[in-house]
Amino acid sequence: MNSTLAQDDQYTILLIDDHPMLRSGVKQLISLEPQLKVIGEASNGQQGIELAEELDPDLILLDLNMPGMNGLETLDQLRTRTLSGRVVVFSVSNHEDDVISALKRGADGYLLKDMEPEDLLRSLHQAAAGQVVISEALTPVLAASLRESRPSSERDVQQLTPRECDILKLIAQGLPNKMIARKLTITESTVKVHVKHLLKKMKLKSRVEAAVWVLQEKVF
Repeated sequence: MNSTLAQDDQYTILLIDDHPMLRSGVKQLISLEPQLKVIGEASNGQQGIELAEELDPDLILLDLNMPGMNGLETLDQLRTRTLSGRVVVFSVSNHEDDVISALKRGADGYLLKDMEPEDLLRSLHQAAAGQVVISEALTPVLAASLRESRPSSERDVQQLTPRECDILKLIAQGLPNKMIARKLTITESTVKVHVKHLLKKMKLKSRVEAAVWVLQEKVF
């Protein structure tokens, strides 16, 4: 996988979904976008994992509700592999438990299948380029989860170091660790350590929750 896109290159995508018509429709939509290309399709989690290891795409679009190995189990397995691409859940479910579980388990985004085609294409571009993507309709769900899990008054950004604050601001902009590292001229491993510390200090479950908290509470 290439993290930077040359002029003539394309972001590569793997679809993991048990519905052939859905895969066909998404593939057809993506074919309209010159910089995106579906290079593989899987109808179940196990096949998806095998294709992901073989093809190492820039982006994996993963359904949640599949027979056999479901989307969350597939996500867990993908996270144990040395893959360089992003994994975004693509589901009909807007239930808080599904959204939060997916993000806690390492999904790089969560998109709803009923989103507008142009919004989906834009989100796929952003995800493949390294940004965290969440369907706009899910923002209230994430905000509600934040309120329930921990009162905002218990989170004080002053607990963070200046470097952690810098990183939190960039997380809120949707930047992945690699781009944060470049922007701050530090190593990606250093960014990962800072992210781990700031999430623990702020009692946040994931970088997506962190981004939502910053935007909802107007932290900066």
